[in-house]
Amino acid sequence: QVQLVESGGGLVQAGGSLRLSCAASGRTFRSAAMGWFRQAPGKEREIVATISGSGGSAYYTDSVKGRFTISRDNPKNTVYLQMNSLKPEDTAVYYCASSSIVGVATTGRTFNYWGQGTQVTVSS
Repeated sequence: QVQLVESGGGLVQAGGSLRLSCAASGRTFRSAAMGWFRQAPGKEREIVATISGSGGSAYYTDSVKGRFTISRDNPKNTVYLQMNSLKPEDTAVYYCASSSIVGVATTGRTFNYWGQGTQVTVSS
């Protein structure tokens, strides 16, 4: 069993920054790729960014490339999402997830543990 707890969401103006954190427990952290997903009201959950177990490889959805950075600190069992140049369309509940594979993932299919989510609201 894996427990994931997100933090760092909030309200920010367009152009601002936020950093999300996800603390993991219950499994050897470095053996799992990690990911951030988001779900806006009335829309399906979408992948935002993923990172391999070692942290050496990352994947970003096109809409966040150049603005968001995913990273991980394996000794601290924590994954981060640095979000810069935020836009109103980034408003969503952001979820941290743990994968069953160690390599970087480009879809959500291998993610089997999820956090409770943290709200990010970007005002125009």
